[in-house]
Amino acid sequence: MAIDKSMNVLIVDDYKTMLRIIRNLLKQIEFNNVEEATDGADALSKLRSGHFGLVISDWNMAPMTGLQLLQEVRADAKLKNTPFIMVTAESKTENVVAAKQAGVSNYIVKPFNAETLKGKIEMVLGHA
Repeated sequence: MAIDKSMNVLIVDDYKTMLRIIRNLLKQIEFNNVEEATDGADALSKLRSGHFGLVISDWNMAPMTGLQLLQEVRADAKLKNTPFIMVTAESKTENVVAAKQAGVSNYIVKPFNAETLKGKIEMVLGHA
């Protein structure tokens, strides 16, 4: 199945530099409809008012973490099937397990490049 690169992608990170890096990586792999949110609450309101084909969220954010955002998305009937990739600097097994239990679509450990991101997106959207 061909991936629709014109879909809206929401990237969520409380660190502006990381938002810019992920946006640039997405642009390299030809995803140009990218919106940003700087925390989980902002992301939730954007998700509920728009239509996104993919969420890429950082784990470590305040006041709502990426895991809490994922749990909210999965609990929302309208959003629960939205592909969700979690980005984290930590590769702790318990974090991966918690994210999997919460219904994460895939997981990326920082640092990563465009090729890694592309591979993860293909894995997620190929099964969506």
